[in-house]
Amino acid sequence: MKIKITSGGVKAIADLKNTQTAKAVYNALPIEGSANRWGNEIYFPIPINLVAEPDAKEAVDEGDIAYWPEGSCFCIFFGKTPASKGSEIRAASKVNVFGKVKDAKIFNNVKNGDLVILEKA
Repeated sequence: MKIKITSGGVKAIADLKNTQTAKAVYNALPIEGSANRWGNEIYFPIPINLVAEPDAKEAVDEGDIAYWPEGSCFCIFFGKTPASKGSEIRAASKVNVFGKVKDAKIFNNVKNGDLVILEKA
């Protein structure tokens, strides 16, 4: 499964894992949201309510897309966040990583309030 993530001139394709979270997000598409920036993370609420999966984690990799159960949010990580320690990329709390996007640094061009569209690719 793949999804397309678009915000203005920023376009990316994410490869999804075979997880319950990935299936739930994919089946809810299309979804639109207003970007919130938290360091080098974009997140926004989505109409899905899931719990943390057994492998949920706080330390993530550049390009990871995830679901944040505490806020029912979709997240894209492309660098350090205010919670990062050293060179790691860290979420505010545990997230379900369910996919990956290449060249995630392009999301640095997305600002607070920008429309983000998630669609099936």
